[in-house]
Formats: sequence, structure tokens, C-alpha cells
Amino acid sequence: MELNTLQLADRFMRYVRIDTQSDPNATSFPSTLKQKDLSSLLVKELQAMGIEDAQLDEFGYVMATIPSTIDDEKLITNGNALPVICFCAHVDTAPDCSGTHVQPMLHSNYNGAPIILPDDPNQIITIEDYPYLKEFIGDKVITASGKTLLGGDDKAGVTIIMEMAKFLMENKNIQHGPIKILFTPDEEVGRGTDHLDLKKLGADYGYTLDGGELGSFEMETFSADYLVLHIEGVIAHPGAAKGVMQNAIKVAGEILAALPKTEWCPEYTQDRAGFIHPNHMEGGAEKARIEFLVRDFDTKQLKEHANKLLHIAENVIAGNPNFSKVKLHMEITEQYRNMREIIDQYPVIVENAVKAYEKAGVKPIISPIRGGTDGSRMSFMGLPTPNIFTGMQAIHSKHEWIGVRDMVKAVEVLVNLVEII
Repeated sequence: MELNTLQLADRFMRYVRIDTQSDPNATSFPSTLKQKDLSSLLVKELQAMGIEDAQLDEFGYVMATIPSTIDDEKLITNGNALPVICFCAHVDTAPDCSGTHVQPMLHSNYNGAPIILPDDPNQIITIEDYPYLKEFIGDKVITASGKTLLGGDDKAGVTIIMEMAKFLMENKNIQHGPIKILFTPDEEVGRGTDHLDLKKLGADYGYTLDGGELGSFEMETFSADYLVLHIEGVIAHPGAAKGVMQNAIKVAGEILAALPKTEWCPEYTQDRAGFIHPNHMEGGAEKARIEFLVRDFDTKQLKEHANKLLHIAENVIAGNPNFSKVKLHMEITEQYRNMREIIDQYPVIVENAVKAYEKAGVKPIISPIRGGTDGSRMSFMGLPTPNIFTGMQAIHSKHEWIGVRDMVKAVEVLVNLVEII
């Protein structure tokens, strides 16, 4: 298949210029209305391709159907209907780094030298820091300008799906069944599937486009919990606090200081090792709270991590007579679970993807992802959904970059996949 790489790059750069940053502190859904700016544009572009049922709902979900190119009577194979597959990406960008006024830059013939980002010359992207960049010497690379993230996570996925849709709508000689398209909001704040109606979507299984370098295929994610440690101290007027005050802020500080320094944390773990990560702290002398992210590939270990944390906190209090009246309370909320627990029950989903990669000349790299995707939650909602590469690199940072060639290859994989199915 032939794709216009400049057209794909232009589409991607148009999308990343639209601010779609989500807000973890918002109570609305989607968390920011500006996410709908891109979603509305996507609906218009899908309709312009001839995909008539493209629509944006009140919650910010975009759903659309690429019609089957096979006659209805041929849609039954060996007595079974062809599966309806869905390709999914999220429109929001992470709150970790500014997504306002993104200025994408196309480096059309990257020469291997350090890329100095013009809006902040202190931001320099080098092959030494990002060895994968070496694969794109002489090729097209896109970066931001130094003050913002780029937004490849996940506008690369959005671009790839849109380019696939355009290609299939223009090449109706390619035989395939009905294909669902889904664009979600608020993935980056962990709420991307909160209002998703899978019955309305009408797919049998799906693939998210939310992965990294060429060839990566992820069918296994962390299991994740959100843990809050509530600390209740004893308040008193500072002028009359001797022997009375038990400062919750100081308790929180000592609990954090008691955590392992070189293990059990994201800074020192890799591969399949889980961790607990203090992510936010707030409060005052009377009451304080520490929020933790708890992660492990083995779901049963999440409880062990929580128990270990509680044991550390209780020992801090028991070991200090100044904390004798401090009270602790732990609150745990499930976030998502390892999708492999579901996907292993449907091996054909993986088999078809591997065939599509190989047909595109791409070697599949099947590895666990130390994170989660919308697919993690959708899998447990009844839509098994592993993850396909997009090429995005250094995500959530000012150094974010992407090789255009990787996005082109991802489009080819998707076209292969619908043909194989």
C-alpha cells in the first residue's frame, strides 16, 4: 500500500495544535470541554470521507463505522458472522506538561545531530538520551518547540486511525467486514471509559493505538489501585501546644521518609517489578492525606503492597511517642486490571495482530506495558482490547518526538489486520 507521508504528517501536526489537555481535578466529564474541539473536527472529517454515522455524544466519545465491503450474504463464514473489530485512541493529552499552544516542528531530513528546540534552547533531544532516534537519520521526525509536550500520546493513534479510515474509504476493493472507530476523552486521568456504552459501540473486540516504538504489541498491563492514607493528628494553638499537638504534616513527612529509597518505587524498578508511588500530598497540622499509585502485573500483589505500606505507617506512629494519638485510615480504589487476564481467553486476537505485523514486514515485540490503556478497562468491560504501536517517544515531556515512518507502518498494519480478519 502507498501512503502520502507528508499528508499524514500534516494531519498529525494539525491535531496536536489543538489543546486537549485533560484535568485530573475536574468533576465534569469530559474533564475539559476543549477536548471536544478535536473530537468535533474528527466527526466532520469522518463524515467528509463518507462515513455517515460518525457522531460525537454528550460525554465526548466519537463513534463511527467504516461500512463492510463484503456482500451481506458473504458476511457469514463457516456458519459464523465475521467479528466486528474496533480501533480506539484517546484525544486528550496528559496534564504532566503544558499542552497549550503546541508548535509542532517537522524535521524532514533528520541528520543525527542534537535537536535544539527553538522556544527553549535548554531543551535538547539527542541520540545519546534517546537511542531509538538513530533509526530515523535521513527520515522525517516531528517534535514540539520546547515549551510544551507534543501530544503524540495519543494524537499519533488518532492520526493513524483517521489515515486508515481514509485509505479504506478510498480503496473499497479491499475486502473487510464492518469496522468501528472509537475516540475517547480523559484517558490520561484514568476516566476514559467511565461513560462508554459498549452496546452502542457494537464491537466484538478491539485494538487501542497507544503504543511506542515500531513493532511493540502489548497484551499485558499493570493492575492498578489508587490508595489514600488519611492521617488525623491532634490540633492545638501553637502557643499552648506543648504535650498536646500531634502534627499530621510531620507524621506524613516521617511516613514518606520511612519508605524504601532504592526499591519498591518507579525510580528504581523495571520489567515486571511492581511499586507504590506517592503521587500527591495535602493537608494541615490537624489532618493530612498522602495519595499513592499502586502498580503490579500480579493483581494479588496489590493487596500485599497496600499492607506493606500500612505496616510502615503504623510502625512510624508506634515508634514515636509524640504520635501516640494519631489515627490512620487507608482508602483503596480500584483503577484497572491487567488486560492479559481477559485477552488470554481470546488467542485469535493476538494471532491476527501478529500476522498483520509480519505481513507489513514488522517484527512483533510482545512485552508488558508498565502502565495502562483504555484497553485495560475495556477488556474487563467485555471488549478484549490489546495495544498496537504508534511510534510515540518521550511522552508527557517537552522532549516528546515521533518518527513519521512508524505512523505510516501502523496504518499498514491496521489495513492488513482488517483484511486478515
